[in-house]
Amino acid sequence: MLLLSLFSFLHLSPIPAQACSCAELPGVEEEFERSTAVFSGKVIDIREKTNSAGFNYKSILFQVIQTWKGVNETQVIITTGLGGGDCGFAFKEGQEYLVYAYESDMYVEKALSTVICDRTNELRLLEEDLASLDEGQAPREQLDLTEEQEDEQEGIHEKRTLSSWYVILLGVLLVVGLLALIYRRKRI
Repeated sequence: MLLLSLFSFLHLSPIPAQACSCAELPGVEEEFERSTAVFSGKVIDIREKTNSAGFNYKSILFQVIQTWKGVNETQVIITTGLGGGDCGFAFKEGQEYLVYAYESDMYVEKALSTVICDRTNELRLLEEDLASLDEGQAPREQLDLTEEQEDEQEGIHEKRTLSSWYVILLGVLLVVGLLALIYRRKRI
């Protein structure tokens, strides 16, 4: 019984705390240099997801309008936090944004990410940025990531279902062990 309890506690992992604190936003040139990708695009889908470490995040599917750096495809997926203490950017479906993204393992391995500490914002609010950047170019490679966004979500749902069954089975075993211990003590 003790081993079963110990085993169940070893599989419960703490959820790391997150806090968001941003200094002053960098200038356009500095942000452009440190970014892996810079593009303008329209949000066509937003999905809340959970990675294998238990972090919740958003996966944002963009239809790329103009690209300056790192993106040549007509669609791209960006990750960000949910907002609040995790610095996630509050994208809205149907809105157009100028996105400064960097490659990060924060949410999923080797994904483009952006947070509120970057210059990413609604396209209409970043006239200074657009004036500083050259004309950019239209994306050259046609790509449809809609199914990838949906398939990834289904895979996460399957993992959660399996994890839920594991917890239920562990709970049942714990209750059965407890009942067996109580029954044994009453017989003595």
